[in-house]
Amino acid sequence: MRVDAERIMGIDPGLARLGYGVIESVGGKLRQIVHGCVETPSHVPLPQRLQQIYQELTVLIDAYRPQVLAVEELFFNRNTTTAFTVGQARGVALLAGANADLAVFEYTPMQVKQAVTGFGRADKQQVQQMVKILLSLSAIPKPDDAADALAVAIAHAHTGPIARFGDAVRERKSTGWHWERRGGR
Repeated sequence: MRVDAERIMGIDPGLARLGYGVIESVGGKLRQIVHGCVETPSHVPLPQRLQQIYQELTVLIDAYRPQVLAVEELFFNRNTTTAFTVGQARGVALLAGANADLAVFEYTPMQVKQAVTGFGRADKQQVQQMVKILLSLSAIPKPDDAADALAVAIAHAHTGPIARFGDAVRERKSTGWHWERRGGR
């Protein structure tokens, strides 16, 4: 991997199927490394399903060595049971990233759509088509969860530098003792 390259793992959280995609960003150019899904069977108890997600993500992180984990935030307005179980899978993904010392970023579905298509209310097909175009792929990645995870990674590639710049600006705005004393009273 080149020195100026950044590897980003995107995650589309889910319990039955968690999508992942790893891309590399070099000088504004994006290329896909890998994509796929971690699938857990519904007949397996929840703790073991979460354990499987954690273990498989850990193996993927070790194999592809991303520097960044970008995870989609949840948006549910109806089924709270689904929201809770998907939230648990999402938490396991965040834990896997934190335990691997990755920089972890979170993006709302609207932020992902905006970063990938330029329109925050784009439909799923528009997002998937842009994933195909932006990564110079011959076809839309399948399954949909993997394409969505690649979209999350692309969203970070497009907006992450802005977020890091904002962090640097905030760090410089110190209100600590040294800053207050330098300016006099």
